[in-house]
Amino acid sequence: MRNANTTTEMNSIQIADSLKTLTAIQRPAFLWGKPGVGKSSVMKQVADELGYSFIDIRLSQYDPVDLRGLPKVNGNGETHWATPANLPNEKRDGKNGILFLDEMNGAPQLVQASAYQLILDRGLGEYRLPDGWTVHAAGNREGDKGVTSRMPLPLANRFVHLFFGVDNAAWKKWAFDADVITEVIAFLDFRPELLSVFDPSSGEKAFPSPRSWEFVSDIVRAGPDAAVEYALIAGTIGQAAAAELLGFLRIFRQLPSPDTVLLDPKGASVPTDPATLYALCGALARKASQSNFDRIAQYAERIPPEYQVCLVTGSVQHEPEVQHTRAFIEWNSKNADVMI
Repeated sequence: MRNANTTTEMNSIQIADSLKTLTAIQRPAFLWGKPGVGKSSVMKQVADELGYSFIDIRLSQYDPVDLRGLPKVNGNGETHWATPANLPNEKRDGKNGILFLDEMNGAPQLVQASAYQLILDRGLGEYRLPDGWTVHAAGNREGDKGVTSRMPLPLANRFVHLFFGVDNAAWKKWAFDADVITEVIAFLDFRPELLSVFDPSSGEKAFPSPRSWEFVSDIVRAGPDAAVEYALIAGTIGQAAAAELLGFLRIFRQLPSPDTVLLDPKGASVPTDPATLYALCGALARKASQSNFDRIAQYAERIPPEYQVCLVTGSVQHEPEVQHTRAFIEWNSKNADVMI
């Protein structure tokens, strides 16, 4: 029997699919996840894919009046509330959209109470949410030692609760689409357990997370001076992960050109060091295309099975069309017991 206290975690692809379903039927979702897993990114991604407008409100930074608006007196001496400009307006913001209340359980109780009315009644005071807009929210888990307040049960009961877990394969697919540099993707193939390392009891300010690895990608791509590269990376993912990444980068930067392997896949050397082989597989996967996958498959056959899977799955995630090539179909048939 499933423990009543367990939750069903979903990866980013499953979260996105669930949000699309809930948005279509205008059911509010609350997305739970530890810091840095990409809660706000996946919400924005869903809005973009649906062609919806997107408004992101960080409730932890709000006072109750920021949502409800300021009172004003009309010519008849009646008090009305001036609608805040950051709430959706159909004429200005479009007919369909997602209003995302981020860091909701980090907001003061009075702000959460204002959000309760917005979610329950699709309005706040005299304001009414446009018909085509859906409210979703997100927050860190209460055990993560972030700034959180316990959510009132009547408010919690208004949401469909989704629990965001970290999944390397889903992140890798996203990373290719987001143009994360090859070096970072290849390193996390080599050390997948470093994709997300969050210990609430640790005093370290920087730690590995899907969000911080994207930052690292931007830092390495910028080509900082070698004297400050470690400090910049350590300030993003912590000292231990930064030291491992820099060691990997030294290997990666000394690799032969992937083009050399593609020119002679049957004769090119095969590294024996695991980190070097992972680095080479990552670089080759980033080069994959329908026209060269036959050569990638030839090289794959010369390396151990776990590296073959890394190389072929990386190629598919970078260029899905390679699945239609004869070389992929033949390789997949031979390796069905270890493949994707």
